Amino acid sequence: MAGLSSRRTRRQAVEVHLAHLRLRDFRNYQRLEVDFSAGFHVILGENAQGKTNLLEAIYLLATLRSFRGVGGAQLVRQEATGYFIGATVVAQEPSEVKMYWSAKERRLSRNGTPVKRLADYWGTLRAVVFCSEDLALVKGTARGRRRFLDLLLAQTSAGYLDTLLRYTQALRSRNALLKHPKPDDEQIAGFTHQLVTTGNELMAERKALVPRIGPLVQAAFRRIAVERDELQIEYGPHVDGDFAVALAASRNRERSMRTTVVGPHRDDLHLLINTRSSVAYSSEGQKRTLALALKMAQAEFLASTFGIPPVLLIDDVMGELDSHRRAGFLPLLDHARGAGGQVFMTCTEENWSGEVAPELIRWRVSDGQMKRV
Repeated sequence: MAGLSSRRTRRQAVEVHLAHLRLRDFRNYQRLEVDFSAGFHVILGENAQGKTNLLEAIYLLATLRSFRGVGGAQLVRQEATGYFIGATVVAQEPSEVKMYWSAKERRLSRNGTPVKRLADYWGTLRAVVFCSEDLALVKGTARGRRRFLDLLLAQTSAGYLDTLLRYTQALRSRNALLKHPKPDDEQIAGFTHQLVTTGNELMAERKALVPRIGPLVQAAFRRIAVERDELQIEYGPHVDGDFAVALAASRNRERSMRTTVVGPHRDDLHLLINTRSSVAYSSEGQKRTLALALKMAQAEFLASTFGIPPVLLIDDVMGELDSHRRAGFLPLLDHARGAGGQVFMTCTEENWSGEVAPELIRWRVSDGQMKRV
């Protein structure tokens, strides 16, 4: 399954930014309506006033997920029954997006048309978030690193999201059958065929992506690392060899554990610093540097693919970086600004603003209210 064609890449090489945002009963925002231009937006305010919530809403528009890893119920303002997000996205084909979530109803539309397939919506707005949760990419389980690969491929490779959804559905159905006291072998065989077909496509895509994203991560790591450490990135497929053969060989374990025990749903992305696993052996500083490098590479990969940087969402990260790491991070911000991109950065105080572009657009957030400074 091939990635995006060069023709599609050229078509996307236009300014893309969030021009208007409406929130209703989202987190601590009862009502918010605000216009944004392209450029560098600094969101100022004390803790717990709604700065991160604003970035979360924008990221939700881009990926339909919260970067905090929570479900829809946690996003609804206290005492409300559901939340609404509306947005205008400026692009070659402008989009009016409306999103509503409640325990009983979920709606997503673009330009007045209900979205029936997630793949038809993805790409409306592309965003990369930098936040404290990024450290889980290095310290956490393989699931987070798989999601990193899947998100990047879903945004850049035509058909990948559909394949991933079909694999996930086949896996759930197969696991449900395996939990029965007497599972139907014929039904399992049908879902096994779907699993192998879609699973092989996922593994091929992931394997092809890592050599492309790896040099970007290594370059970012070298720019911001304090020590002269060597970084290696390797795709870690859970299946060694033929997927169908591996499934057949694991049949007894499956019946015992009542779940599918092999497949790309257990893949990993191996991160090695000085030839040793960064998860087990690297220092806290090395882990933070690597997490930042991964997200920088994600943004650079999207920018090179589509000719325009994604919207950058930076949640109080600058204050956590020393001067050396900030110096390595700033070129990414400069490129986004120079290429007509859009940056949203939250902070409690502006003790670093002299290091970035002078044309900062400043906002202040207080108790769910947002005003331009």
